[in-house]
Amino acid sequence: MRRGRIFNPAIDPTRDETYEFLDGFIEEMAHLFPDQYFHIGGDEVNGKAWNRNPKIQEFKLKHDLKNNHDLQAYFNKRLQEIVKKHGKIMMGWDEILHPDLPKDIVVQSWRGQKSLAEAARQGYRGLLSSGYYLDLMEPAAQHYSMEPLAGATADLAPEEKQRILGGEACMWAEYVNPTNVDGRIWPRAAAVAERLWSAAEVRDPDSMYARLKKISVDLESVGLAHQSSHRLMLERLSGPRSVQTLRTLADVLEPVKGYARSKAHEYDSLTPLNRLVDSISPESDVARDFAGMTTRLLAHAASAEEQAAMRKWLAGWRDNAPQLWPVLKSNPLLQELAPVSQNLTLVATAGLQAMDYLDAGGHVPAAWREQQLATLQQAGKAQAELLNMIAPSVTKLVAATTPE
Repeated sequence: MRRGRIFNPAIDPTRDETYEFLDGFIEEMAHLFPDQYFHIGGDEVNGKAWNRNPKIQEFKLKHDLKNNHDLQAYFNKRLQEIVKKHGKIMMGWDEILHPDLPKDIVVQSWRGQKSLAEAARQGYRGLLSSGYYLDLMEPAAQHYSMEPLAGATADLAPEEKQRILGGEACMWAEYVNPTNVDGRIWPRAAAVAERLWSAAEVRDPDSMYARLKKISVDLESVGLAHQSSHRLMLERLSGPRSVQTLRTLADVLEPVKGYARSKAHEYDSLTPLNRLVDSISPESDVARDFAGMTTRLLAHAASAEEQAAMRKWLAGWRDNAPQLWPVLKSNPLLQELAPVSQNLTLVATAGLQAMDYLDAGGHVPAAWREQQLATLQQAGKAQAELLNMIAPSVTKLVAATTPE
C-alpha cells in the first residue's frame, strides 16, 4: 500500500503453516543479525480480519480465548518459543503484554510511562519510546525532558525499577528521503542518547543545547550530512538566485508537529519530498536564541548588545519579503511561501514596535495592542505545513506592554 496507516489484514494465528513459515524466517534472520533481541512488532492489531473469519472465531471458542487480545497472546506465546529456539529474546510493543507470556520478554512502550510501569509491576522488563519519536519534529529539549523513570514509573518499587532498561528513539519514514533523513535524525538523537545515559537530575536544557551545537559539528565531520544537505536543499529550491533571502525565512520556520502533516496533505510513497517543509530543520536555532534574548529582555537582564542584535534580526526579517519575492516567483514549489513570508514581515514589524514602546515605558494604545495580538495569533498558525517560530516571542513582547 502506498499510504501509511493502520491496515486491517493480520496473520492467521490458527494455522500451523503460519508458525512453520515464521520458524524458517526467524532462523534466517537470527543468523544474519547477531543482536540478542528479536523485535516482533505486535502493535495496533485491530482484529477486524479475525472478526470476519468464521474459522478463527471457532478457534477462539475452542481454546477459550475471550477476545482478540487473548488470541494475539496465543500467537505471541508460540512465536516466543520460536524466537527462543533460535537464541534470541523476544521484544515487542505495548500490545504484546499479557500474563500468559514468560517473564523474559521485553516490552517496548510507545504509549508512555503508565504502560511501562504496568509491565514492570507484572514482572516484565521494558523500554520507553514515548517522547523519543524523532519523526514528530519536536525540539531536542522536549526529548531531553522525557525520563524513563519519571511519572508513573517513579512510584515503582526498587526491584520494579530495575526492570526498566532505558529507552529507544524512533524514526518513522513517511516524510524522509535520502537527502533529508540525516537532518530528521541528527543532532536531536544525540540529545535522546544523553538523556538515557545521564542521571535523572541532569536536566539543564541550556547546557544541553550548548553541547549539542558542538556535537552537531562533530557529527558532520564524521560523515553525516544534516547540515550540508540542508544547505543543498535550500540552494536547489532557490535555483541560480541568491539563497540568502530564502535562508533568512527558513531559519525561523519549523515543520508542523506531531501528525499534522498527514491531516494537511494527502501523502503517499510516491509524493516527492521537495518543498521547503521537507528541507528545513526540525528545530530553529535562530528562533530559540531569539526566544532566550526575549526572556532576558523582559526580565531586564538583556545586555545592550543583545537588544541591538534583536533589533537587527527583526529589521532583517521585516525587510526580507521584497528581496525574497523574485526567488519565490522563480520556482512553483516556493510560491506557497508568499503568505509565510508576509507573515514574517508582520511579526517582525510588531516586534520592533513593541520594543520601541517598551523602551519608552511600555504604554501603548489599547487598539494597537489588541490588533497586534490578534495578528500574532493568526501568524502563529501553520501555513504550507510550516510554523513561524518567532511569533511566540514577539507575542510575549507585545503582551508585556500596558494598554492605555
